[in-house]
Amino acid sequence: MLLPVNPPLPGGTAPARRDPAWRGRVFWTLAALVLLWPMLVLTEFKPWLLLEPDALRPTLRFLGDFFPPKLDGEFLAMVARETWRTVAIATAGLTLALLLAIPLALLSVRVLSISALTGPMAFLPSVVRQLVRWLLIVLRSVPELIWALVFVRVVGLGPTAGVLAIALTFAGMLGKVYAEILDSGESHATSSLLRNGSGRLQAFLYALLPQNAAELTSYTVYRWECAIRSSAVLGFVGAGGLGQQMDASMKMFNGSEVATMLLVFMALVWLADRISAWLRRGLA
Repeated sequence: MLLPVNPPLPGGTAPARRDPAWRGRVFWTLAALVLLWPMLVLTEFKPWLLLEPDALRPTLRFLGDFFPPKLDGEFLAMVARETWRTVAIATAGLTLALLLAIPLALLSVRVLSISALTGPMAFLPSVVRQLVRWLLIVLRSVPELIWALVFVRVVGLGPTAGVLAIALTFAGMLGKVYAEILDSGESHATSSLLRNGSGRLQAFLYALLPQNAAELTSYTVYRWECAIRSSAVLGFVGAGGLGQQMDASMKMFNGSEVATMLLVFMALVWLADRISAWLRRGLA
């Protein structure tokens, strides 16, 4: 038995055939297009230029060189060595970032403030909290590429510049997000411990951290994945790692080498995703 397309409502009234909110949806869609168009004009966004013969021929020739990827033993040994260096840069940079981000995040978390338990936060803790938040803004406002260019001038070419660049930028990102995660979580247990004489560190370790461990871990592993990608980009400015080798291969238009290194990056991202899922299951 076929049901009617628009069955009547219980009161006998036929349902509306048109979305009652269609005017608002159309209005905001058109408003978004009106706002987006000047931005596209300002950025000189012209994707049709990719289809011009002068651009299309070398692009297709370069992409055609991707197949098959280069898989000879000597090259793979070099890729493995540089991949390990890239992962080391990302891991060392993120470790230094954590050493900065964790204390800064704890200083900027409102839920750990004892003076805020009974009302507005006291003046001095409020000033310290705001200064820490401004410091986190400064750290994450400067892209890691800019920090890398600065440190290349200071310490010279090599992985050290990449490690320091990732450490500073990612400290600002991690500190901000950590503070927001901790502040937005359930605070009843933390407040109870603080009201009963517990110290801030004890309240964090026994109440705040267990409730938010899975989310904090997931974001940390995601940032490690981002650090791996960033370390590859920093290689283009002389910070070492797989990115520096990719820069050399791209300048020589050696697509097969580039394809092999791109596959390695995909494998690293997949590995980070698996590690994150495994850690979340362990903390669930």
